[in-house]
Amino acid sequence: MGKKLASYFHCPTEFTLAILGGKWKTVILSYLKERPCRYAELRTLVPRLSDKVLSERLRDLTKSGLVRQEAVSTRTRAYLLTEKGRSLSELLQHLYAWGLENSDSFGVRVGAPLEQLDARQQTDAADGTRAAHEPCWIATRGSRARCLDIASA
Repeated sequence: MGKKLASYFHCPTEFTLAILGGKWKTVILSYLKERPCRYAELRTLVPRLSDKVLSERLRDLTKSGLVRQEAVSTRTRAYLLTEKGRSLSELLQHLYAWGLENSDSFGVRVGAPLEQLDARQQTDAADGTRAAHEPCWIATRGSRARCLDIASA
């Protein structure tokens, strides 16, 4: 959304796609739907995305009112969905489910990087190989969503 948003769209889908603006914003929103993440975690989750583009997309999503930052500690901030961003949860979940259900028919594999990141952080904290990570998620409705838990979305 680096460009000025048009004042008129011919249909709601055109408007929605203008706001989401391509695959990276949607991918970022999908991870933030599962849980808030620090910038470094998003960098790990989307390794093909440069720092410059990730920063731009997060800035665009914040400017659109879909994402905000919140202090997790005195030194750490996390990105999380706003109420408006959470209103996209069902749509994002359908995109996720469609990709999961149809990837084989396109001859591609899909990963679960958020789950892998969480497992690595838990292992590192338990082994003491790195300092325990500060929580980068904020519990909502009493539990933390998991990337592969489609039913709970």
